[in-house]
Amino acid sequence: MREIQCSMNQIYRLNTPSTQIHSSPFLRFRASLSVAGDSTMSTNSLRVAAAQMTSITDLAANFTTCSRLVKEAASAGAKLLCFPEAFSFVGTNDGDSVRIAQPLDGPIMDQYCSLARESSIWLSLGGFQEKGSDSQHLFNTHVIVDDTGKIQSTYRKIHLFDVDVSGGRVYKESSFTEAGKDVVAVDSPIGRLGLTVCYDLRFPDIYQLLRFQHGAQILLVPSAFTKLTGEAHWEILLRARAIENQCYVIAAAQAGAHNHKRESYGDTLIIDPWGTIVGRLPDRSSTGIVVADIDLSLVDSVREKMPIAEQRKSFGFWKAAAL
Repeated sequence: MREIQCSMNQIYRLNTPSTQIHSSPFLRFRASLSVAGDSTMSTNSLRVAAAQMTSITDLAANFTTCSRLVKEAASAGAKLLCFPEAFSFVGTNDGDSVRIAQPLDGPIMDQYCSLARESSIWLSLGGFQEKGSDSQHLFNTHVIVDDTGKIQSTYRKIHLFDVDVSGGRVYKESSFTEAGKDVVAVDSPIGRLGLTVCYDLRFPDIYQLLRFQHGAQILLVPSAFTKLTGEAHWEILLRARAIENQCYVIAAAQAGAHNHKRESYGDTLIIDPWGTIVGRLPDRSSTGIVVADIDLSLVDSVREKMPIAEQRKSFGFWKAAAL
């Protein structure tokens, strides 16, 4: 397995074991992903990165961490870096996020747009505290910024995390967050991106809409999964979304203890459309980035050889067939 060290003494994992690769015998899939500058890199490959971090209540400290990770991703040749949900701020209490929320043209987002512009890299900012329609609410907004620092698209999280986690705390995201209403996909240099946030992962319909109605090739799932639910469901849900929609999945994750009330599971992953993990941060709780080269010809190959888009039944079919 080829690995390269990053400046924080973390590891970029750039490929999967051959036993995993050979489990997909009919696919045109390269045996390994190459490091930046390797002459064996496929002409169809484009480099992406996903960040893992432990955001806290300090906006400036979080920005410093993000800045460092952007520079590392750009140096590794990534065209897109994906950050996790709540990258810029994780509060101790629910009201903390509402108090710091800003509009998309405010100074917080402006800093991150400048980061993208300075490093000439696209950013997936996966879960920004956007000011809501009243002083008691915000939107949990996934923002895509291009390499000139311009906001290309936004998605407001639709499925809000109102859950009593067994053996854990009660979460009531809807008490301070307004739900979005629109499914969003956007074109980028690495392909067509389908935007989601965290708890959306448990609702396969939104991913099917992104794939079959909006043409997504890459599904983005920035998250802050709880430790308990992450241990049980994180990887299996992500791989399922990749397999059933025949898309790459990039899942940037919050990791570790943010404060005395909240801990995130971590385990940042990049998954191919056959469900193979092609990028994983070795330390589930560390701060760092994972880098992988994705090849959209693999997406085409999987879809051609298993043509579920042509074989699936529409929602109208199931309504008509209902008893």
